[in-house]
Amino acid sequence: MKEGQQPLVKGTMRFKDKVAIVTGAASGIGQATAVLLGEEGARVVVADIDSEGGEKTVSEIKDRGGEAILVPADISREEDAKNISDQAVKAFGKINILINNAAAFVFKGVEATVEDWHRTLDVNVIGTSLCTKYAAEHIKNAGGGAVILLGSISSFVAQPQFITYSATKGALLQMTRNMAMDLAPQNIRVNCVCPGVVLTPASFRHIKEIGITLEEFKSEMGAACFLNRVADPREIACAILFLASDEASFVTGTHLIVDGGYTAQ
Repeated sequence: MKEGQQPLVKGTMRFKDKVAIVTGAASGIGQATAVLLGEEGARVVVADIDSEGGEKTVSEIKDRGGEAILVPADISREEDAKNISDQAVKAFGKINILINNAAAFVFKGVEATVEDWHRTLDVNVIGTSLCTKYAAEHIKNAGGGAVILLGSISSFVAQPQFITYSATKGALLQMTRNMAMDLAPQNIRVNCVCPGVVLTPASFRHIKEIGITLEEFKSEMGAACFLNRVADPREIACAILFLASDEASFVTGTHLIVDGGYTAQ
């Protein structure tokens, strides 16, 4: 598959009558996931601190014939995390799926400040746990469903000046296992998608910070995996949708690495 292609055939409607929350859905993987869920028949709750970007995601879903609402939220704030689920139920009557995609991208080594640590832990770890806490009760009431966390290749491998980010992604991998155990009696499956290098707004910020060109970034990072390229956000969204779907009905407590072979070396 060439970079930028849309890998999933539209119109299968796997999520008809389902309600899905996607955090961090204003851009990147979250946006691609929210749009794809809408294409597949889900009613989508777009949650993001970036209201302008979130509105664009909602508009794109609606333009493609789907249903969606925006809930502005900073998931590190408990009241915001709770409000996402409250607004989902108010608008659509239930919750079936939670995609915990929102993240703070703090790339620091041992020089990280306390503020750096609070920013990355408060969003990536605590925020994810709060969103799951408040959504899980509604998913249980709907008869069960799925929760997906977003890990990373950084959950598994060391990378230079990535301590703050990698620590949270490692934590999310273990949280997946524990949440899967605790929520299984409520018929809620919990899994983790671990992407490799994906071309997202966070990638563009990182490119600017380290002072290289886009083509240099794509060439260097693509060469690090078997497929010799970086991923498109929609390719990660496809993996997320599989684990959220009934096709993965006996899959819980595990991770799916979507990295073009990066960690297989």
